[in-house]
Amino acid sequence: MSKKEVVLVVAMLAGLNFGKVMAQTPDNTPRSSIALEHGSHRLGKRTDPMMEKWRNYGLGQFIHWGVYSITAGKWEGKDYPGASSWIRSWSEMPAEDYDQLYLQFDPERFDPQSWAKQAKAMGAKYMIITTKHHDGFCLWPSKFTEYDIASTPYKKDLIGPMVEAYEAEGIDVYLYFSVMDWNHPGFRTDLKTAEDREAYEEFKTFTRNQILELLERYPNTKGLWFDGTWDAAWKEQADFADKLESEMREMIPGIIIGSRFRPDDYGNRHFDSNGDLMGDYEQGWERKLPEGIEDVKGNDWDCVMTVPENQWGYHYDWKGHVKTSFELVEMLVKSVSLNGNFVLNFGPDRYGEFRNEERKLFKEIGDWMEINQEAIYGCGYLDWEKQDWGYYTKDRETGKIYMVVFNMPINGALRIKTPEKVHLDKVYELKSPSKIFVPEEIHKDEYFVHYPVDQPGKSPIVIVIESSKTQEEGKTYQRAKT
Repeated sequence: MSKKEVVLVVAMLAGLNFGKVMAQTPDNTPRSSIALEHGSHRLGKRTDPMMEKWRNYGLGQFIHWGVYSITAGKWEGKDYPGASSWIRSWSEMPAEDYDQLYLQFDPERFDPQSWAKQAKAMGAKYMIITTKHHDGFCLWPSKFTEYDIASTPYKKDLIGPMVEAYEAEGIDVYLYFSVMDWNHPGFRTDLKTAEDREAYEEFKTFTRNQILELLERYPNTKGLWFDGTWDAAWKEQADFADKLESEMREMIPGIIIGSRFRPDDYGNRHFDSNGDLMGDYEQGWERKLPEGIEDVKGNDWDCVMTVPENQWGYHYDWKGHVKTSFELVEMLVKSVSLNGNFVLNFGPDRYGEFRNEERKLFKEIGDWMEINQEAIYGCGYLDWEKQDWGYYTKDRETGKIYMVVFNMPINGALRIKTPEKVHLDKVYELKSPSKIFVPEEIHKDEYFVHYPVDQPGKSPIVIVIESSKTQEEGKTYQRAKT
């Protein structure tokens, strides 16, 4: 049968609604699509309180930490060219040597309360911690492996104290878990033989046990952030992953799981064969941002971002372009303006301390957030024409509009274009509410707000707009005739 004939048959079966179509339309009626047993189980966004809270976080913190912090991106004097957390996959890094590094892991300066306070001061509303990265080492004492924190000189659980400390500061905790596991003997990237499949079955049991163990040990976690699910072997596990996701959701009602975890019947991740999002939000925006609102396709999403170009875990030397605090603030604001969350990554060293550059970022981002957080928390997209000076955000409850200005025009004239019959009731600076601006109408539905050019800002400024709909006809301007 040709490829064209296969597509035709699939389309005919879909038209007959043959098989089990799990996805439902927002009004809970079935829709016509390719029949999938393990595709998207929901169309449209979740609207429950836990997901509403996730949607309003704005800013999060990611932490990559593990035994790879010992190597710090080099081995025997040679620099590993990739992300330090991937060094075990390097041909210059003997696996047998790497797999013994945990015997040196003793983060004696780890202070979870200090970590949590720094995150709060920065303005983070949630954090994601690598409970287990691709190397397979576990930061919690696992019953299912000896390759864990209990077998190190440190011996004590790292995840539990983190969860407790962050929650005490009002920050929700999400657990990162890599399905890929280079240390487990049953792990395979592809299943080519009967022996591979037999070994992988043991690996699947191990993976399920560890995921459910995490939820049992840390029931206050709000969600799981999965990684390492792109291999061909995992793409065959649609039924297994679907059932495991159901178990997770039963253990913690309302738990939030992104689009990376499970494949559909045909091995697609993130979006199923019908183009529908699988999971509660899209995890495809790694170290990149959407250009416009159309790119996110109406889905919830987050962006996870590194400070150097591609370093997640601790590296002894930050090479290449290192982002400044205000580059990162701009990425945060852009994310919020497109209905997303922005998650900034940090990589503590082997002793449990952040580098000085990261401490500087905590403070600088936090200083800006302390004054301007109103334009971030609980805010999202505004359907006004974007201008070159920066981004709009809109408070989902109050309706207040925020102009976050990164590129101040030389003359201080900030252009605003509004939809028809929108009245600008009040315009003022967020940090100085007494500084009120009178918009100058230059065309119908087009204005200038004049910011004093003799008061140059050292950081992005935020101007608040309180607006209302009006039925009154505004001023009109006739085009000049020639």
